[in-house]
Amino acid sequence: MAANHFSVPRYAPDKGGTWARMTARDSMVRRLDWPLLGAALALSVLGCLLVWSATRGRTELNGGDPYSFLFRHAMNTGIGLALMVGTIWLGHRTLRGAVPVLYILSVVLVLLVLTPLGATINGAHAWIKVGGLSLQPSEFVKVTIILGMAMLLAAKVDAGDQLHPDHRTVAKSLGIAVLPMAIVMLMPDLGSVMVMVVIVLGVLLASGASNRWIFGLIGAGIAGAVAVAALGVLDQYQINRFAAFANPELDPAGAGYNTNQARIAIGSGGLYGEGLFNGHQTTGQFVPEQQTDFIFTVAGEELGFIGAGAIIALLGVVLWRACRIARETTELYGTVVAAGIIAWFAFQSFENIGMTLGIMPVAGLPLPFVSYGGSAMFAVWVAVGLLQSIRVQRPMSA
Repeated sequence: MAANHFSVPRYAPDKGGTWARMTARDSMVRRLDWPLLGAALALSVLGCLLVWSATRGRTELNGGDPYSFLFRHAMNTGIGLALMVGTIWLGHRTLRGAVPVLYILSVVLVLLVLTPLGATINGAHAWIKVGGLSLQPSEFVKVTIILGMAMLLAAKVDAGDQLHPDHRTVAKSLGIAVLPMAIVMLMPDLGSVMVMVVIVLGVLLASGASNRWIFGLIGAGIAGAVAVAALGVLDQYQINRFAAFANPELDPAGAGYNTNQARIAIGSGGLYGEGLFNGHQTTGQFVPEQQTDFIFTVAGEELGFIGAGAIIALLGVVLWRACRIARETTELYGTVVAAGIIAWFAFQSFENIGMTLGIMPVAGLPLPFVSYGGSAMFAVWVAVGLLQSIRVQRPMSA
């Protein structure tokens, strides 16, 4: 019988117990992408410090406990790491079989946002709140869209029946993405929808789908944006954000306030920054939502160009290693999953940093691994787990 090149590494009979298995040449630990894991961990540690700096003096947020957000951010990171380990242990191929269940669950969760369980936080009606717990389902939809589209697009190709996904398969995969995106748009959570659109394009490009689908989707996206603006789907605060992006001086005390204050904070940091916990804009609480959407302003002000550049460099390492994983895998399913994650991380990072610099509209998206927020942290670490699983289960010759 021919060897199965896509099987999970097999171990020899255990003669030395658990330690022998963990130190075997083919062990999961040895095959992990350590630069990827190290860069993601470094970003989360930096995030802890920046979130602490942004919140330690905000008594209206921390309830008088300056360590409150630091502990919660560290706890969210710990839970995220546990989810990553669980994802690696299950494996992306095992999760492939569970995609229908995960997809239905994610759709149900985003639908619950439109019920009385839904809550508005920071101007966005995108949360489910039960007691003291809050969840943003759209963060997990990003993962299920990637897995669902990859499952369909790669099925016949990995089985050797096709060289590229046919038009019917591409249409079905788009149907998987459209349903949750439409629900998220009803909230409306425009920022998350923007990320999902980029994910869909990234997945289709990696799958080898016809370029007609790519250009058609870009055209449909432009037409959809015009229709959304014309039909008044967006809330007024979202319209004001786009107006302020086009002209920050239009309403400097209102819609343009966040962007203007963010620019001042980053510009005041100079090359070396004012020092951690010493930023005047941060301690003066001039930048709203600084622990979440505008966390990059803390880095720019207190750590300067060098510190902010280090965050961008670490994000670059994450993307570089993800690209390498996508290139080395010999199955289309793994390549497509990795490509979807790359598109997600790249666009969301660019949008978050870009809006603090005034080159992108304010869209309410967190900076991956750095911004405060449990749902976003859990989702990105699950994505890292998927990347690690793809690497762990690749053939040793790759």
